[in-house]
Amino acid sequence: MRHVDRATLLGWAALLWVFGLFPWVNWIPGGHTADWYGPVSGEWLSGSAIAIGGGLVLAIVTRRLGLWRHGAWDRVLAAYDRHPMRWTVGVAVLGLVLYLAVAVVVFDATPLLIDEIVQVFQARIIAGGALTRVASAHPEFFSAMHIVDVGGKVYAQFPVGGPAMLALGSLVGAEWLVNPVAGAIAVVAFGAALQRLDPSPGVRLGGTVVFALAPFTVFMSASYMNHVTTLMWLLIAFAALAALVRAPRPSFLAGLGCGLGLGIAATVRPVDAFAFALPAGVWLLARTIRSPGRWRELAGAGLGVALPMAALLWANANQTGDPFLFGYQVLWGNTQALGFHAAPWGETHTPARGLELVSLYMLRLQTYLFETPFPSLLPAAIALLLGRNLDPLDRYLLASGALLVGLYFAYWFDGFYLGPRFMYPLIPVLALWTVRLPGLLRRRGPDGLAYRTAVWSLAIGAVMAAAISAPLRGKLYARGLVTPRWDADAATADAGIHDALILVRESWGAQVLALLWGQGVSRSESEALYRKVDTCLLYERLLGLERDGIRGPAAAAMLRSLLRDSASVRKTTLSPDPTERMLPGATYSEKCIQRLADDRDGFALYPPLILAGERTNNVFARDLHARDSFLLDQYPDRPVYLLKQNSLVLGATPEFSRLDVDSLRRAWGGGAPETGTAR
Repeated sequence: MRHVDRATLLGWAALLWVFGLFPWVNWIPGGHTADWYGPVSGEWLSGSAIAIGGGLVLAIVTRRLGLWRHGAWDRVLAAYDRHPMRWTVGVAVLGLVLYLAVAVVVFDATPLLIDEIVQVFQARIIAGGALTRVASAHPEFFSAMHIVDVGGKVYAQFPVGGPAMLALGSLVGAEWLVNPVAGAIAVVAFGAALQRLDPSPGVRLGGTVVFALAPFTVFMSASYMNHVTTLMWLLIAFAALAALVRAPRPSFLAGLGCGLGLGIAATVRPVDAFAFALPAGVWLLARTIRSPGRWRELAGAGLGVALPMAALLWANANQTGDPFLFGYQVLWGNTQALGFHAAPWGETHTPARGLELVSLYMLRLQTYLFETPFPSLLPAAIALLLGRNLDPLDRYLLASGALLVGLYFAYWFDGFYLGPRFMYPLIPVLALWTVRLPGLLRRRGPDGLAYRTAVWSLAIGAVMAAAISAPLRGKLYARGLVTPRWDADAATADAGIHDALILVRESWGAQVLALLWGQGVSRSESEALYRKVDTCLLYERLLGLERDGIRGPAAAAMLRSLLRDSASVRKTTLSPDPTERMLPGATYSEKCIQRLADDRDGFALYPPLILAGERTNNVFARDLHARDSFLLDQYPDRPVYLLKQNSLVLGATPEFSRLDVDSLRRAWGGGAPETGTAR
């Protein structure tokens, strides 16, 4: 087992050293790049020199002046060791206060990313006592990227567990509270597990504090992202597993707690849960084979996993019609799955691209994990090299973490938001090995220079992160994603707009994408066409297909012929929307020229507004010009407004304009689908 432990430690150290310090992503031709590596690596070098150099000076000076004392710290640890869970709860409460403050001050207690917005959308459906809503006859007016509107139903593409957690907040009108509370519970669960994992009170207390206050933990716990609730349940499962393996006799309840934690995590993020469930299941099965009397533990864990999984399958059956079919499969097909194949919009995920992503994740962790002036993974990487024997619970964490990295190596999407979010479950194990470094050095000499230098260097890094880097990151986040922060309900209330139909003018590209969805073209094919075809040519062909009554797979097949020029297509220079495409030399119709002119006049974003309108009974819908006649027929007695930004300046406030319905109908006329004729 000692050889296995050493191989495990060296493997993890190699992962952190090789992928965390060297820009393999830039050395693999094609695909992703880390253009920022040069200046950031320079900052790591200068920051390391400051922290390590300062730590060395302080270690020498405090030793010579007799200021180096273990007594005060030993008294703190003794007090902690008398009531460890009280201290753990205290750290969690401190974390909760910080998470709540960041949620309000930095993120305006508002869902900003499309993933967050759509999960809150689903949470409110669940809070209303349902799993789906009835789809509109014209979904192009109300669709968004991750919303399923197939088979007459509307729901989010994500597994139901994450929105179900947020629904607890929806019931009290405060979804923003859910993740801070989940983050604090995760701290308690991790602190409880550490009581059984490491004999050192310094490691137990330090690991809890570092996990709770790591900037990556803080910012993510202040968001609406489902990674937070997933990690909470994974750590609850880990705490139960730790209690189980340390219990003097087999415990059905501990097995049940472990299974429930893993099973509920699987209803939120199945891949993350699988990475932690497989090693746990193998471990419990091996224990049962060696000691058949432990079957109760395995049975409890199995039951714990089965109950939430049954709920997930039931929810899938009600949403998609098939218990084993998820919403994201309905939208994207099998192209979204793990493996090396074509991604949803046509690019192929290969092992080389997988290595690029692993490289990106580790490089980003160096900054986003702790925001220290030196690479964040450096202390853990050194500690892993110095480690020798592992506790079984250590082996479990390291095995689960390695499996997590391997699974996302086989996943095509670059998960970046507030940091490398797919690596979020690694924070506990990285925090643990970070705080172990001083102890490992101290064993080589109780008052050795390396030990004292490490302590002071880590302290300098923590102070600089708390005083400089993390606040700067918070300011950066607070200035980002400006448009979703706008409170449409408050704006309509202030303007006296209620019971109205509000048409949201998006960019022309966003309108074309929505028209593709409305024509029954799958999300994956829509993305591929939108990214690789001149927007005007795609728009004109789409209108022709609608006039001919061609929809769904047949429409997609005919639109694919436009891909023949994909190699020549470029980002447009004619519109402020950089996602639109142009084919050099193409001739544009008068209608296309008008749409481009509309873009230059300003536009808004529709997806954040899928959450608006409840307080004032307003209906927000995407403006599709003459096609809006469908909406006027559906809402004949409502006043109509146009909402758009009249400026392209970042953060410009959207403005409402009252529209005259009769004038609109006269301007649209009749005839083709584009001009409003019902299909």
